[in-house]
Amino acid sequence: MSTSTTHTGTEFRLPDVGEGLTEAEIVTWRVGPGDIVGVNDPLADIETAKSLVELSSPHAGTVAELCAAEGETIAVGAVLLRFAGADGPGSPEPALAPATPDATADASAPATATATATALDDPAEPAEQPAVLVGPGPRAEPSRRRRRIRDAAAAGASGDAPAARAPALARGATTVPDPEPAAPVPAGPETVGPASAGRTSVEPAAAGPASMGPGPQPARNGTAPPPAAPAVRRLARELGIPLASVAATGPGGRVLREDVLGHFTAGLALGPATPDGELRTPIRGVRKATADAVTRSAFTAPHVTEFLDVDVTGTVELVARLRDDPRLAGSRVTPLLVVARAVLAAVRAHPEINARWSAETAEIVQHAAVNLGIAAATDRGLIVPNIAAADRLDLPGLARALDALVATARSGRTPVADLTGGTLTVTNIGVFGVDAATPILNPGEAAILCLGAFRRRPWVVGDDVVPRWTTRLSLSFDHRLVDGELASRVLARIGAVLTDPTWELALT
Repeated sequence: MSTSTTHTGTEFRLPDVGEGLTEAEIVTWRVGPGDIVGVNDPLADIETAKSLVELSSPHAGTVAELCAAEGETIAVGAVLLRFAGADGPGSPEPALAPATPDATADASAPATATATATALDDPAEPAEQPAVLVGPGPRAEPSRRRRRIRDAAAAGASGDAPAARAPALARGATTVPDPEPAAPVPAGPETVGPASAGRTSVEPAAAGPASMGPGPQPARNGTAPPPAAPAVRRLARELGIPLASVAATGPGGRVLREDVLGHFTAGLALGPATPDGELRTPIRGVRKATADAVTRSAFTAPHVTEFLDVDVTGTVELVARLRDDPRLAGSRVTPLLVVARAVLAAVRAHPEINARWSAETAEIVQHAAVNLGIAAATDRGLIVPNIAAADRLDLPGLARALDALVATARSGRTPVADLTGGTLTVTNIGVFGVDAATPILNPGEAAILCLGAFRRRPWVVGDDVVPRWTTRLSLSFDHRLVDGELASRVLARIGAVLTDPTWELALT
């Protein structure tokens, strides 16, 4: 059960999100003490080892206490928050959905910028899309705050003495200060994060002459961080600064962007925090899952990598034609689309490559369908979502599936189901200007293809040396079930399709 009732109210515990995950990190609270919520209203954004997930309320009632701070990792079953006056534990279990804040957030609030990288970037057009893998994008809708039990207007009308405000994550607090916009982080090439939403609060009584503004608030020693805009919290995390250690100058003890930067600058002036100037970052979430996966793969499957230089002039010309094809209207056509189709053609000719090693049964298991993985870099780490049964899609269908994969990966809403069950992977390092790599296999897969940069080079065609578009392909494979002959035939087939793709990639 994810809820329990005590004499202090109803406890809501972190539910089991499935897929063997045992913990999650609190990324953003959507509510604070005193907020009134309804059933299925968003409570928090949590990050698991797989993806970012929106956690919804199983109750209608009033939030009494937040039991974990943003950035804190808690185990499944641990108390997440407490309700006062909830409907009771018989309410339905919380729904887990990808985090999508509400679009009605205050437009004046600062935006959080993040770098974008997409696996669909065109290696031939680095000026437009400088990054290679899939990165975070704008979150569709910032969350909507529920009304407080008592807002500032009601408090003023009743003549009640206003209480001193407490930080959003302080336990037992009943009000939260109005946000003061932080200086915006410079926007990245494509994406901006959610704008922060305001909260209604009661202003504290003046402690001195009216002309005197609030001075800096001392750093806190408690476990709950002081209130701060999402952009400020993100900046602090990137600089490795605990918000509780920053002296706040904003109203009601709110930490501003300038406070974080000033704290960081002061730290530089005083010298490094450790004797060697080390910056320590906790390993958790997607990064931890990735580390475990690549370590398991590297030390379980004997890796071998082959390389092939390919004339891809035909692919570049085909991409230009397909962009004008009405059957692909609305889809983003890039060389990765052609490469993905070439990989599927090679698997169709050599299905033994689409297999896995089963140590439990001492068998080589050949898959009935190709679930094509696309390596994606996000601000939370590397993920590999896959397109189920990609070999059964025509070219327009594959283009639409790639577009959907990119959109969900950028927004951090990739379903857990799309991150499991892959059978073969493509990774693209070309837009970084890199020619080749020796990629590590995704655990349970037999091969991974790495696409290098598209470059104009002199190439021998017949008896002439002419400039052609070229690239280098790298194919890593599990030598337990794929021998050198099979891998070489698969790689040669992919290269042949990219050199002359017209017939193989016919729109049928």
